[in-house]
Amino acid sequence: MTKKEEREIKRQQKLEAELARLDAMRVYEREYASCGVICGIDEVGRGPLAGPVVAGAVILPADCRILYLNDSKKLTPRRRELLYDEIMEKAVSVGLGVVSQERIDEINILQATYEAMREAVGKLEPAPDVLLNDAVTIPGLEQLQVPIIKGDAKSLSIAAASVVAKVTRDRMMEALDEEYPGYFFASNKGYGSAAHIEALKKLGPCPLHRRSFIRNICGESVL
Repeated sequence: MTKKEEREIKRQQKLEAELARLDAMRVYEREYASCGVICGIDEVGRGPLAGPVVAGAVILPADCRILYLNDSKKLTPRRRELLYDEIMEKAVSVGLGVVSQERIDEINILQATYEAMREAVGKLEPAPDVLLNDAVTIPGLEQLQVPIIKGDAKSLSIAAASVVAKVTRDRMMEALDEEYPGYFFASNKGYGSAAHIEALKKLGPCPLHRRSFIRNICGESVL
């Protein structure tokens, strides 16, 4: 066997393993297929010190195949960007919900996350019948909800929502870095990196910061 043939066999084996992984991530989509239109929901941005929380809701075609789609946290930024484009091209519908840092401070991060998710679902066309959620049950929605622990690694639909939400928020924070320089938002995306915390102590908060998240850093006076 030549080296070229060996490489081809390994390539084929790798592809078959990836297809098997993707097939395993359709288990919930298959289980609830008879219930109607299925969408996956996920959010990003619950933990940062600055910026909005963003939710994604995605309806994929039943036979959709997107190689290497996975929980966005397990993907490189470059892979996420490529998958984002493919998801946007192949999805039946994509909805996004964005809730600001001011709103997070007003109603708390959990309620803000639910609000972003409801907004994302409300933008889908057609309206879904089944919601596959990453671990949560969203108040105020009539659809059948299926909360799945670590769902972004177990459901293709949730993984797609995870990628869409992550790329959307990352792009927002990169753009906001130009508006609020000095906090390194382009690299930390608002999370509490050492450089971000040091800048916060030196410069104080900017309008993008969640006041309820930075009390231990800046003191009660930020509220």
